[in-house]
Parts: sequence; structure tokens; C-alpha cells
Amino acid sequence: MCIVQTQHDDLALETANAYTQYRDALVRSGHLIPTGVPGVYGRGGDFERVITAFDNLVTRAGAELNPTVMRFPPIFNRAHYEQIDHISNFPDLMGSVHTFMGGDKEHRDMLAKFERREDWTNHLTPARVMMTPAICYPLYPSLTGTQLPEGGRRVDLQGFAFRHEPSEDPARMQIFRMREQVRIGDPSTVRSFRDRWIGRARALLSSLGLPAEPAPANDPFFGRGGKLLATNQRRQELKYELVLPICSVERPTALMSFNYHQDHFGEVFGIRTAEGEVAHTACVGFGLERIALALFKTHGCVPSAWPAEVRRRLGL
Repeated sequence: MCIVQTQHDDLALETANAYTQYRDALVRSGHLIPTGVPGVYGRGGDFERVITAFDNLVTRAGAELNPTVMRFPPIFNRAHYEQIDHISNFPDLMGSVHTFMGGDKEHRDMLAKFERREDWTNHLTPARVMMTPAICYPLYPSLTGTQLPEGGRRVDLQGFAFRHEPSEDPARMQIFRMREQVRIGDPSTVRSFRDRWIGRARALLSSLGLPAEPAPANDPFFGRGGKLLATNQRRQELKYELVLPICSVERPTALMSFNYHQDHFGEVFGIRTAEGEVAHTACVGFGLERIALALFKTHGCVPSAWPAEVRRRLGL
């Protein structure tokens, strides 16, 4: 037992050191700009160029599907948030936006506490918005009570998501961008869309020198009941990821996720198929920062020195 624990501790330390070394290299290269908060970074010019180039590659890869393009802000209607089960399953990851809504007296009291270096945040009131935990979440309430056209809908999304999980791992950011392809329709069509994208995305990453492998996965459900939810999610094959070692072979990083939500969002928001059935949904998510980090780790910190075929594919 002690030997196993020691091996586990050694692996954890080795992984932590690898995270720190890679993060420091990214900072020295100007790709990440520390802000003093773990998992919150500014991005340098080359980092943004790589993300833009990959984002454009995804646009070209999905163009034949002719999706409807939508873009939502990184804040989410609190009333809509309360309609989904995120607070039950992921309370540790949520981000609530609070603001000052008092008058002059309350402002004076807050300033007095601020100047005394006391806790002034109890003068803040929850705003009508939450930080968006997944960029497809705002899409479903926008379709409340609608009946889909024949064949359902395809939607292209891109935006920032927030998850409160501070970490020294540069690939585990608190706020990050996702590019998503969402399918809404009948169960067979939706699940087939999700499954086809696994092969399509794997080939796309492989063309950039990133040999990511598919793996069954589960979301990080909270609490005692979370283990059962995670087990059921894996048993029903509702979530897959494309994973690639960035800092650790034993703990590879998920670059993409492929999620089948069944009829959850269709039921909550009253979305119906053309035949009048409750719509099913699936989303395919590209982690843009994680893919950029994988590219820098694989090919080096200077994009102009990357293999010619990778630069050609990305248009760099």
C-alpha cells in the first residue's frame, strides 16, 4: 500500500513539474501572459495567430454541412441557467456575476471596508447573468418552444467558457475558447452526427501532426451522486474525447469532446422535431487553447519553424 502511494505521489510530482516547466516556457516565449491568478492568462500575438488559423481550418472542414453561424457572449442569462441542471452537477465550476446596486450610503460603507482592507464584497448583489460554463448552453433557450425544420438544425458556435478550476496546468484554464458544431434533431441523426465527427476531427488533428486518440469519458460531476452519473454517462457512451499527451503520458489532455445530450435540452426548453417529438442534441467541441498548446508542444515555440505541411494546412 505504501509503495503504491509513493508511486502515485512521485507521478503527481513529476506531472506537476512538467506543467510548471511547460507553462514557464510558454511565458518566456510570450505566448501566455500571467495575470497572477492560476489558469487565467493573456495571450500573445503568435498564440492568437495559431488559434485564428486553426479556427479558420475548422470553418473550412465544416463548410459542407452548411451550419447556421451563431455567436453568444461569455455571460449567460441567470434565469436560463436555473432551468438546466448545472448547479446540481457542477456547483464547484460555476461563476456567478455580482455587481454594486446600492446608493450613496452603501457606497460609503463599501469604500470604508475597502480602505480598511476588509471584505467589501458583501455589498455586491447577484446580477441577472452567470458566466457561461459551456458555449452551447445559450443556444438551447434561444430555441425555446420552437419546432425544427425537416432534418433538424446544424449550428456553428464559437466563444469563451468559464469554469472555476484554478490549476498550474497551462491546458486547464479557467476561461477558454471553444469552437462547437451542434446538431439538433431526432436521436438517430444526432448521434450519427456526433460519431462521424469523431473520425473527421481525428483526421483533422492528425494532419497537423497531432495523433490524438478517442477515449470514452465522463464529465466531472460533483458529490456522491456524481460517481453514479459518471458511470452512467460512460455506460451509455454519451461522451468521448480526443486525447493527446501534452505534459503527461499517464494523464493525456483532452483536445476535443463529443457529447450526446439525449433529449435533455429539448425537454427543458420545449424544442420539437418536425415530427413533433422532443428534439435530441449533440455538440462537438474543439478546445482552441488546448489545441494551440498541443501544437506548440509538438512543433516548438516558433510557428515559422514548424513543418511546412502544418504551416500550409493552417495558412501560417
